Amino acid sequence: MIASSLARQLREAGLKWHPVSGDAFRIESPEFTGEETFTVSDMTIEPHEFDTGTILGFNGTTEWALDSVAIEKALWIPREDQLRTMLGGTFRTLTRLADGTWRVEVERGGERSFFDGDDAETAYGCALLELIDVSALG
Repeated sequence: MIASSLARQLREAGLKWHPVSGDAFRIESPEFTGEETFTVSDMTIEPHEFDTGTILGFNGTTEWALDSVAIEKALWIPREDQLRTMLGGTFRTLTRLADGTWRVEVERGGERSFFDGDDAETAYGCALLELIDVSALG
């Protein structure tokens, strides 16, 4: 999972989030000072049998009372597969280096660039951040 600081940089660079089930996020609010991660999830629909018939129960779980949160206060933490997909046709390789870190290679306009990270997600995130920044300039 990428660090909040990298996720924030991606958001500030212009990466837009359209929440779907399975997305991870953190709440950026004074009440939330830790790195607690939440996951967008579809509600489970469960049939309940009663003497009077079957009803469909929409079951959700909450760990604390929070009715809603504005998307502006939610920091999306993209997954490895999402980051790789966003690199699109620029992505060339993901390599594990001898020291245990990871390297992503991208190619844009015939130029190859390399981005390293302690994990694959961070390497992908750094590559995507560079591509967003370069796209914004040109």
